[in-house]
Amino acid sequence: MKFIYYLFAFMIVSPPVLAQTASLRGQVLDQNGAVIPAAKVMVTDASGRGKTTSTDATGSYAFTGLPPGDYSVEASAPSLLLPEAEKITLKPGSQTLNLQLRVVLQEQKVNVQETTSPSVTTDSGNNASAVVLRGDDLKALGDSSEDLQTDLQALAGPSAGPGGGAIFIDGFSGGQLPSKDSIREIRINQNPFSPEYDKLGLGRIEIFTKPGTDKFRGTGFYNFAHHFWNSRNPYAQQKAPFLLQEYGGSVSGPLNKRSSFFLDVRRDEVDNGSIINAIMLDPQTLSIINPFTDTPRTPQRRISINPRVDYQLNPKNTLTLRYVFTHSDVRDAGLGGFNLVSRGYHLQGDNQTVQATETAVLGTSIINETRFQFFRSNGETIANSLAPAIQVLGSFNGGAAQTGHSFNTQNNYEFQNYTSIARKLHYLKFGFRLRGETVDNTSPQNFGGTFTFGGGSAPVLDANNQPVLDSSGRLVQAPITSIERYRRTLLFQQLGLMPSRIRELGGGATQFSISAGNPQLSAGQFDVGVFIGDDWRVRPNLTLSLGLRYETQTNIHDWRDFAPRLGIAWAPGAGNDPHPKTVIRAGFGIFYDRFVLSNILAARRYNGTVQQQYVITDPDFFPSIPPVSSIAGFQPTVTIQQISPTLRAPYIMQSTFGVERQLPFNTTLAVTYANSHGLHLLRSQDINAPLAPGSGVYPFGKPGPVFLMESAGLYNQHQLIANVNARINKDISLTGSYVLNRAMSNTDGVGTFPAKPYDFTGEYGPAATDVRHRFSLTGSFNTKWNVRLNPFVIVDSGPPFDITIGRDLYGTTLFNARPGIPIDPNKPGLIRTRYGLLDPNPTPDEMILPRNYGRGPGSVMVNLRVTKTIDFGGERKVAVAPSRGSAGGRTEGRPAGSGGGALSARGGAQSGASAASGSRRYSLSISMSIRNLINHTNPGPIIGNITSPLFGQANQPAGGGGFIFSEAANNRRLELQMRFTF
Repeated sequence: MKFIYYLFAFMIVSPPVLAQTASLRGQVLDQNGAVIPAAKVMVTDASGRGKTTSTDATGSYAFTGLPPGDYSVEASAPSLLLPEAEKITLKPGSQTLNLQLRVVLQEQKVNVQETTSPSVTTDSGNNASAVVLRGDDLKALGDSSEDLQTDLQALAGPSAGPGGGAIFIDGFSGGQLPSKDSIREIRINQNPFSPEYDKLGLGRIEIFTKPGTDKFRGTGFYNFAHHFWNSRNPYAQQKAPFLLQEYGGSVSGPLNKRSSFFLDVRRDEVDNGSIINAIMLDPQTLSIINPFTDTPRTPQRRISINPRVDYQLNPKNTLTLRYVFTHSDVRDAGLGGFNLVSRGYHLQGDNQTVQATETAVLGTSIINETRFQFFRSNGETIANSLAPAIQVLGSFNGGAAQTGHSFNTQNNYEFQNYTSIARKLHYLKFGFRLRGETVDNTSPQNFGGTFTFGGGSAPVLDANNQPVLDSSGRLVQAPITSIERYRRTLLFQQLGLMPSRIRELGGGATQFSISAGNPQLSAGQFDVGVFIGDDWRVRPNLTLSLGLRYETQTNIHDWRDFAPRLGIAWAPGAGNDPHPKTVIRAGFGIFYDRFVLSNILAARRYNGTVQQQYVITDPDFFPSIPPVSSIAGFQPTVTIQQISPTLRAPYIMQSTFGVERQLPFNTTLAVTYANSHGLHLLRSQDINAPLAPGSGVYPFGKPGPVFLMESAGLYNQHQLIANVNARINKDISLTGSYVLNRAMSNTDGVGTFPAKPYDFTGEYGPAATDVRHRFSLTGSFNTKWNVRLNPFVIVDSGPPFDITIGRDLYGTTLFNARPGIPIDPNKPGLIRTRYGLLDPNPTPDEMILPRNYGRGPGSVMVNLRVTKTIDFGGERKVAVAPSRGSAGGRTEGRPAGSGGGALSARGGAQSGASAASGSRRYSLSISMSIRNLINHTNPGPIIGNITSPLFGQANQPAGGGGFIFSEAANNRRLELQMRFTF
């Protein structure tokens, strides 16, 4: 660690290496401070001789071997230009000049390839393992916010670590995902060890929205889908209803000579069939129905409005304002999987985001960005029923949703100030981020009570539901499922048996829980992050990136969160060649996770005073609910949640080593080994569990679980990652990756408890992110008939899942106990599974099955979008201003809102006004978006309860219940899309 600090200090004070020739480097940014790849940069000496280059994926450019003297520098990009040429006097050595482009009125017809040809360089932000999607490449992604987020997380893959891929929107964390129409560019895994970011670089997702333009442009779209052309969901016996209508559009243009706007409006109307796949009882005969399926319709409505304004305060300062408003209304939400129709609830809410960014160009080498974001989420949930809930584990969930009438208002504030300084061989960036969050929450969760039925051991019944006796007259015992326990409860209640007798015969609820107290609670949290970093070009073929970040937050006593970052990029044998064939990269960084406010809310709410969680084992009053005031007479246990006083922020140390190679046909290959070592990860344990099952001896002297959130988890991950990026020509682009992954941990988050109290043996096993193989492919193909194909393919091997026995074995009120591995294969009550014989009643001498021992099936998702675009309206002719005349012939087009400057076009000398052809006025695109083209069945979460009739299976498709707003009614979904552009 000291070596890193010393090296960083040395880097700051190290003198540049002078040379007899001059070199010029810098970055090209837009008026919002975002870098511009593929921008054209031209440097011209006093005699008119010039050189031209293009910026790389980080917006960086470089000229080397220039004679000292006076130069003018110009830059341009599609719809952007430098207001006026920059003048600079170059001296021997290296100098830096950053350029800021502004939106211009671009009258000439310009054929621009929207994807940058990939190349390997030693620039820190131009790693070939990154995925950069813009232009036509974005069409491969889903259109709705849910589909888009699913696709982005799939592209990020297991590289993102245990927390998944973090999403940043215009540099801000959190907030709501923008409409795809308003997205300019998406970057994944770019500059992974930058100290600017707190989240893991591998898998980080950055989204940049579109700025305004200075001539009016617009689009209108309508998307339609219906269940008649979709395939049946494999987890329902009948085809689920589905009707999708999405419509809206965007318009952009000038407000005046110094400002422009972009406005995006979208309306989503989706009637989605929620897939219920459960195991039920026939209400008349009490016979088991396996499976019971239903497809109730869930109406979903959403509208979003996204205006953005870009304002040029002066030639050096630009202000961007962006506002996003989304209103959602979903009726009968929460259905599907095991949840029956009675579990529905009405969900409605508003999300609002305000973003302001001010970019200042302070001289020729300093850029300062000041950003502020306010995000407000306001939600209301109304349960369709106030009845108690019934959970028959691994079979069905009935009764009410137990959300009551809930309200949640969350306010998030974020302020950033970042400064970039280019000094000869160094490019420094430093700044800070301040974030605040407040929550006002009303949550009468489980105020109606929940009965839980689990499996276990019970007497064997004959065909007349009478207990079977062995030769000695004793009851024959055998494992029963949760639905069988529920069936016996209803059956023997109808026969008028006493509750005690019902329990003797294997009936009766396993557990009853209910909450009471004050449902209202407010809390807040604040965190700060400070960083400094430098990209030091030690040699033309060697770049050293050094950085240091510090973070801290309120609500936990942790002030030690220093995060050094180090990156090295070396092009062996390249010398002064700015386009080497091979680059070797290595990096190291520490990345912290914040302790989120929802954990603080849980600890404060369930502290035994604000709210009380009562749990009664083996209740005999089903289905009646006793008054809460009389619960004490049933000797309940009161559940308390606490935060460990020694808790600290979890962190992951990630290191990589990779080789990048330039291949023919504008293709790059990057092979990277990545190692992630996580310490102090979050998990929980019951610190007041009985010292021995049934002993009645508790550490705190009285019964009652005390769930302690602690930072004692461990995470280890090894990955071999291969990335291929190809921009073969303007019609063909491809991005593919393969990941060989191995991830082990003893926790999958704060909700992970050890299966056996006080014993962490067997807890270290495959992590939830232990997906061994993952392949992805996305791209864009334009055929000679102007029909564009955008494939998106994800192939994964199966994830792990935990295997449990479905009941509270150790008196913790949890149902996470795992079965034992029997020593005696003839022991009564064993359950035969694909993982061998398992003991649902493990004895102390048996080894407990390790955590996440099960392994689910893999998945294959093939999506395809086919688009035909028709241009019409004729071509228009526009005047081009006369040339001011110089060697090489320069034509000038004055930008809107600028006092001068030139849009450069190199060619023969011109004089007088001339005519140039413009693009067609209008276009109509007709697309068919197909999700799951091959109709492959991709199972969702695997049921690990060995007493469930569905053990080892899924009862819903992958992604079927991941979002409140869902479009997952059918297995293969076709969506007709029409888009008009002017």
